[in-house]
Amino acid sequence: MENGHKNSGLAQALLETADDMAELGLLTPDEHRKITLRHAVQDAPSDLIALSGEDIRALREKANMSQAVFARHLNLTTGYVSQLERGAKKPKGPALVLLNLIRRRGIDAIT
Repeated sequence: MENGHKNSGLAQALLETADDMAELGLLTPDEHRKITLRHAVQDAPSDLIALSGEDIRALREKANMSQAVFARHLNLTTGYVSQLERGAKKPKGPALVLLNLIRRRGIDAIT
């Protein structure tokens, strides 16, 4: 069974429905992004790398953003971004996917 994969008929139907709902204004951009991020995590490329606190701080500084603004773009709390940058926490799930996307393509990929 292909649940959660790009080829899943159900997953594809859900994504198309979310796209349609967003176009009609039934989902906010943030709600739409949360739905599609769930599938981005499931279908995440296998080349995701673990990022150190220094790596995450460097990504944020390269984007010329405060922790609060960076957190907002990642749909995280400022405190969590601070913990990531200090190495107290390790990013996982959607946060790891988004940080790797920023690493590969720059902040414009998510803004």
